[in-house]
Amino acid sequence: MALPASVTKFLRNAVLAVRGLWLHKLRSILSVLGIIIGTASIIALMAFGSGSMREALIAIKQQGATNVIARSSKPPDDSSTGRRTFIAVYGLTTDDYEQFKSISAFTTLVPMRVFTQEARRGKIMHNARLVGTTSGYASVNRLDIAVGRFLNDEDEDDIRNVCVLGSSSAEVLFPFEEAEGKTIAMSGHNFQVIGILKSRTPTAGGGGSQAAEDFNNDIYIPLSTSRRRLGETVFSRTSGSRGAERVKLNQVTMTVDADVDTKEGREKVKAAGKIVEDILVKYHLRKDFSVTVPLDRLEQAEETERNFRQLLGMIASISLLVGGIGIMNIMLATVTERTREIGIRRALGAKKKDIIMQFLVEAVVQTSIGGVLGIILGLSLALGLPPLSQWIRGVPLPSALSWEPVALSFSASVIVGVLSGLYPAYRAARLDPIEALRHV
Repeated sequence: MALPASVTKFLRNAVLAVRGLWLHKLRSILSVLGIIIGTASIIALMAFGSGSMREALIAIKQQGATNVIARSSKPPDDSSTGRRTFIAVYGLTTDDYEQFKSISAFTTLVPMRVFTQEARRGKIMHNARLVGTTSGYASVNRLDIAVGRFLNDEDEDDIRNVCVLGSSSAEVLFPFEEAEGKTIAMSGHNFQVIGILKSRTPTAGGGGSQAAEDFNNDIYIPLSTSRRRLGETVFSRTSGSRGAERVKLNQVTMTVDADVDTKEGREKVKAAGKIVEDILVKYHLRKDFSVTVPLDRLEQAEETERNFRQLLGMIASISLLVGGIGIMNIMLATVTERTREIGIRRALGAKKKDIIMQFLVEAVVQTSIGGVLGIILGLSLALGLPPLSQWIRGVPLPSALSWEPVALSFSASVIVGVLSGLYPAYRAARLDPIEALRHV
C-alpha cells in the first residue's frame, strides 16, 4: 500500500535533512549542543530537585502526618500583676489528657514528660533527654528496636524501674559492653536497661511550635515511674539564678485514623486539631500550650515542591531557548548558502509551502536529534551521579526520575525546532526564483 504524497514528501525532506547534518558534522553538533544541554538540564535538575523535596516530605511524614501534637509552652512572666514565683506552674495537665481521650477521632494518645537528666554508669556520666512515656511512643514516632524491647503496659501499671536507651546514649554509657540487662543510675534510683533503639535521623524543627527531636540521645522510662521516682517539679540552675518548673505533661501526641492522601482524611486530621485547640483555649487562662498539626507542614512542603519543580523547569528551559536561537542562526546561514538551490527548486515547480516544509523539517530534525541525545545525557546524570556521590563523599545524592520531565523536554525541543525554523523557512520561501538563480 502506497503512502500518501504528504507523508512521502515529509520523509524525503527528513532524509535530506539527516544527510545535510551528516555532511556538516561539526556545525551540526555545535548547533544542537544548546538543545542537548537544555534537555539534559530539564531532566537532571527536575530529578535531583524532586529527589530532595521527596526526602523532605518523607521526613515530615515520619513525624506523623496524621498526628496532632499538643505541647506545654512556658508563658512570659506577667510583671504587671507581680506573677513571678520560684516554681513556675504551667502547661498541659492530666485533665487535658482525659479530655483528649474523649475525642473519638483519635486512635492512639501518647503522653510525655521530658526533661534533661544526668545518667550514670559507674564513672561514666551522660546528660540525656529523659522521656517519661507509655508503650505507644515507639509506634507513633516510628522507632525501631535494635536489642530487647520497648516499654509495655505492665511497666506503666507496676511503676517499674526500667529504661530504654537511644543509640547514642547506649554508646556513651556502655562503650565496651552489652547494655541490655545492666543498670544505670538517675536521680538516686537504679534503672534496668530493657532495650536499645536503632539509630534514627533527628527530626528538623519547624518554627516555635515544632521542636527538633534527637531520639538517639534519649532515655525512656514509664510515665508513672517518672512521676513516682523523679517527682513533678524539675529544678534548674543557671549562672546567678535558679528556678523550678512544675509541668504535668510536656507533650501529648494523638494519632488520627485517616488517610492523608485523600481530601476527606486531611480534613479529618485538621478538624481533630481544631477540637484539641478549642479544648485548651477553653480550660487554660494563659497561652501556656501550643498545638501542631504536621499535616500543615506537609501541605506547605508539597506546595513548595510544585513551585520548585516549575522554577527548575523554567530555568532549564532557558537553555532550550538559547539552543533554539543557535538553531535559527544556523538555519539563516543555511538559507544564504543554499540560495541557488532554492532558486532551482522554485524554477522546477516547487511551491512556497514546499520550501517552508523543507526548512522546517530540517530544523525539527536537528532539535529532535538534540532532544534524544539530551534525554540520554540527562538520564545518565540522574542515574549515575547518586552512586558516584555515594562513592566519593559517602552521601547519596537524592534523585527521583519520572516520565513527565522526559516528555516535557522532548516536546519542548520539537517546539523549539518549529519556532526556530519558522522564520528562516519563511525567508527562504520569499526569495525571488530569478534572483536566487543568479546567486553564486
